[in-house]
Parts: sequence; structure tokens; C-alpha cells
Amino acid sequence: MNRVAAGLSAMRGRLFWKILSGFAITFFVMVETLWLLLMLYGEPPRPVLDLYVTRIVPSEFATAAVMLNRGGKPDFDDWLITQPAATRAALTATPLEPGTTPQTSIQVGHEVLTRDVVTADGRVWRLSRRMTDLMPRPPDRGLAHIPPNILLMGAAGGLVFSTVLAWYLTRPILRLRDGFERLARGELSVRLGASMGRRRDELADLARDFDVMAARLQQTVSARDRLLHDVSHELRSPLARLQMAVGLVRQSPARIESTLARLDLETARLNAMVGELLTLSRVESDVPRHEDYVDLHGLIASVTSDARFEAGPLAVTVDSRITPAATLSATGMIVKGSAELLRRAIENVIRNALRFSPPGGTVLVTVGVDDAGRRHVLTVADSGPGVAPDLLATMFDPFVRGVDGNAGAGPGLSGQGQGYGLGLAIARRTIEAHGGSITARNRPEGGLTVVVTLPWTMEA
Repeated sequence: MNRVAAGLSAMRGRLFWKILSGFAITFFVMVETLWLLLMLYGEPPRPVLDLYVTRIVPSEFATAAVMLNRGGKPDFDDWLITQPAATRAALTATPLEPGTTPQTSIQVGHEVLTRDVVTADGRVWRLSRRMTDLMPRPPDRGLAHIPPNILLMGAAGGLVFSTVLAWYLTRPILRLRDGFERLARGELSVRLGASMGRRRDELADLARDFDVMAARLQQTVSARDRLLHDVSHELRSPLARLQMAVGLVRQSPARIESTLARLDLETARLNAMVGELLTLSRVESDVPRHEDYVDLHGLIASVTSDARFEAGPLAVTVDSRITPAATLSATGMIVKGSAELLRRAIENVIRNALRFSPPGGTVLVTVGVDDAGRRHVLTVADSGPGVAPDLLATMFDPFVRGVDGNAGAGPGLSGQGQGYGLGLAIARRTIEAHGGSITARNRPEGGLTVVVTLPWTMEA
């Protein structure tokens, strides 16, 4: 364990240093390459050249012209001595042949600026200003010689820029790693979205995806714990009755026949509950392995027919209205998935509605298609007592207690009449595993309406 922790600690800054060194070297090379390109280009940069052409050189040429007019070459030389060394080396005055047409403006040549001046005695002088002092080249060290201040600027700039960039990129990654570590330790409430601040990049998206994953994991673990708690609670009652029956046999052997009947009943109940729990746990894992094409018309018609047979002794009417869509194939409404699980889910909904409908009541089964949403819509409406509004959101959870003291929350919560509160839980898991949804709402005239939607698939 200590070795793993040491390895993780060693990896903590590895990406940071890679980014830091990589961008620092890149920035440094860019600065020095720019310097070398300027040296190889051989001319001053355009802004500097424009400054000299428009400001500095015209001023120098004007002063030189005044000196030449006043005293000729000697006065020019005397004035030039007073100028900086760079100006003395770069500025010259050369007499031109008589009759030469003078240049009236500054001419820009290769690293030299020229202008002609006509003195009072009619002589024409050409003033030349070389630009070598703008970009001095070390004559003995070549182009590779870079001044120390340029080296320092490149190194410092690259270090600062790379440090900020590396910190900006690695900080959210470290927070993500810390979040995964905390999640692995069992802290399911950890969330990272708020720690990303105002970031709107891929790392922030990854943090939000992490939050969604953690929330779903927390919800799954909470549902598992709640299910285990509910199962243990539900198992206590039949086990207690079994123990009581065994105790009665020991106290009164003459009652063995009635006690055996009770034992058979409680054993059957336990067996049915275990079967429901196994079905509930394998719904999501089994559905993806089924690639059947199910005729939803025929399936619902078959379930409705069975429900009518069961509704006879209860004096309840089961009415069905199946509305096919013109856009579907002639074979009916086709869905893809497990026929067995879909049949069981629909049976749970219809039979539970039937169970809670009073004598003389009606269960209406309506099937249609939402063309815009490309889905089937199954509606099961009963005339029972309905469900308390605060239970509508949880009535599809396992072992929800409802209106009659049995497990359930009104129509559809009896677990196929067993009283275990697993019927609609199985239905919801099955429908959701097939990409659909199941909801419930109370009817204004009394009773409950359960709406099931499934994505439709056209038969090839």
C-alpha cells in the first residue's frame, strides 16, 4: 500500500514538469530564432526604419545641410565631431560632379539613406546615412552570437509563461485525480463541478461528467442498500410465521395438518418473493442479451385477454383500444427486446390495475404511437381509489407501502397480487432497460392512469 502511495506521489507532478519544460524550451527557441531571423534579414525592422526616415535622419540631414551652406566641408566636419560615435561613422558628405541633378527627397537604399544638398555656391553634396548602427553585428563572432540580455529575456519569459500554463492545465487534472481517489475510498458525495470555477473547456466537461457518474453511483448504492434493508424487513414476517408454526406443532402435535398447510403457504410466499427479487435483479443484465423483435399488438392483446378472463369473477370490465399508426408496417407495432420480460412488465401493470378496481369498475387499456417522438404509448387507466399525491414519485420503488397496508401504493403496487411491492418495480426496470419510461398520475374522475412509453422499431 505504501508503495502504491509513493508511486502516486511521484506521478503527481510529472505532467506539470513535462508541460513546464516543453513550453519553456519552445518559448526560448522562438525568442532566439526571431533574433537570428532579424540578423539574417540584414535590414532594420520596418517600424525602426520608418522612424529613422521620418524623424531622426531628416533632422540630421537638415543640420548637415546648414553646416555645408555656412562653411562647406570644414564646418560639416567640425559639427560631425560633436555627434555620437555611431553618427560619425554612419554619416558622410560627398561632392557630386557639376551638372548632376540633385535628389530632392530622401532615398532609401540597401542599409543606406541618401539626400542631395545644393549649397549657396551651387555645389551639390550627397549626404549618406548608413543604417548599420541600428542592427550591429559582431564582426568576429558570427550570427550565432546572441547578446546576454536576449538570452535572459527568452529564458525568463519562457519560464513565466510555461509555469502559468502548466499550472492552469494540471490543477484541474490533480483535482480530478483527487476526486477519483475519494470516490474509490467510498466518498460517494464528492463533486468536482464547483471546483472548476468558470472554466468552459474539456477538463470542465470531464468534471461535470464525473459528477454525473458519482451521482448515479451514489443513487445505485443507495438503492441497493435500501433494497437490502427492505428485503430483510419483508423476510422477517414470513420467517416469524414459520417459526411460530413450528412452535405450535411442538406444543400441540394434534394440529400438525393445519400447521403443515401454513408452512406450505409461507414457503410458497418466500419462494415467490425470492423469484420476484431475482427477476428484479436480472432485468437490466438480461435485456441487452435479447435481440427479439416483439409484436406489441399481439403481446398486449394476449395480456388483455388473460386479464379479461381473470376479471370475470371480480365483475370488472377490461376494455382495450389499440390504435395503430399509418407509418408502421402491416405486421403491427414492433419493438426490440425481450418478449418474456416485456410481457411480464405489462402484466404487472394491467393486473395490478385490475386488482384495485372495484366490482363494476373498468380497466381501460389504450395503445397508440407518438409519431413525433417515435415511440409507442401504452395507457392503463382504472377506476380504483387512486394514489396519494406524495406517493406518485416513489410508487415504482420496491416495497413501497400504500393504501391498504400491503406493500404497494395503490393500483399497480401489489406485485402480481402477491403483496410484496415488486410488480411495478420490475415493470419500471424492464421498461427503462428497453429505453422507455413509465409514469403514473391520478385521474380527475377517480382512479389511476399508468403511462408506458417504448421506442418503436420498424421491421426490416
